[in-house]
Amino acid sequence: MSLVVTGATGQLGHLVVTSLLAKGVPAERIVALGRDEERLARLADLGVATRRVDYADLAALADAVAGAERVLLISGSEVGQRLPQHQNVIDAAKAAGVDLLAYTSIANADTSGIVLAAEHQATEDAIVASGLPHTFLRNSWYLENYTGQLATYAEHGSVLGAAGDGRVSAATRADFAEAAAAALLLERPKAVYELGGAAFSLKELAATVGDVLGRDVTYTDLPAEELTKVLVGAGLPEAYAAVLADADLGLGRGELYVEPDDLETLLGRPSTSLADALRAAR
Repeated sequence: MSLVVTGATGQLGHLVVTSLLAKGVPAERIVALGRDEERLARLADLGVATRRVDYADLAALADAVAGAERVLLISGSEVGQRLPQHQNVIDAAKAAGVDLLAYTSIANADTSGIVLAAEHQATEDAIVASGLPHTFLRNSWYLENYTGQLATYAEHGSVLGAAGDGRVSAATRADFAEAAAAALLLERPKAVYELGGAAFSLKELAATVGDVLGRDVTYTDLPAEELTKVLVGAGLPEAYAAVLADADLGLGRGELYVEPDDLETLLGRPSTSLADALRAAR
């Protein structure tokens, strides 16, 4: 089985490739696509085939995907440009007649009102319209979204958000990558996997951060507009800050919550806990 992984020079894509190798897939059956030549070289050192390809280049994508049996489309990072870029991958996969097109989407994509979900919803619709056999890997939040802020939590003794008592089913990037690799290797994967770990509220996040740091850490719930201003003050572009605040509102509505069953089934184990991820980050 020949497997193509797009976006393989990103953090998630690289981890999917290494997970496939760890599961015993021969390196010569993996094709890694990406834009970063240095990171592609690191993948080539592992023995996998590599192609420097941009999502915007349909001709290059078609050439890279030709002959593939299964393709994993890892969602692009350019918000606002994702749909046309993803459509190029879909068209290339359809021309190649692949047996399966897998796509890394967002939790509850078909019902979510989060701004970030719109392009995922449109991509899922485009994949369905293509008629290709497919599986949607609907990932909730990365735990790294929180563990990466550990130093800030420690400095201020607080976690800020606009999520109320909502719960998020976050999991590590490595767990999501391993799950994607597992799904690619199944004879008949499900059409939709809602993927996430053990859920927690941001208040519970603050308490767990406090336990790990050995100090009091509180959660402060803010209106989305105020959270946006705080994030802008911390150096984020206003548009991006507003998207993050909107995601917190979606978290509060339960749109980043999923049961852990699908992730645990693909992993064959419980996902990495919040406490363990924070300890590792520390």
